[in-house]
Amino acid sequence: MAQTPRPDCDIFDAVSQLEIFPTDLQMRRVDPARNMRRFYRMSIQPDLFGGASLVREWGRIGYRGQMMIEPHADEGQAVTALMKLARAKQRRGYA
Repeated sequence: MAQTPRPDCDIFDAVSQLEIFPTDLQMRRVDPARNMRRFYRMSIQPDLFGGASLVREWGRIGYRGQMMIEPHADEGQAVTALMKLARAKQRRGYA
């Protein structure tokens, strides 16, 4: 469904960004020959101070993984970090 732009609304408001940029991503890397079964999850969560945090989780599929929370000044910076990490993981074989 296409959204009709409103004249009183900036094109880069929060609703538009949620439709264009990913805020949740799950990737896997499986290589049976090397006994490798890994997952990598990323999500963007708002924080209490008006910024956004990039929450990263990774580990072996079927097991509890590790978690890291990266604070960012705003959602745009968090989305940029998420996309940069996603490209790096794709180069390493995650899909």
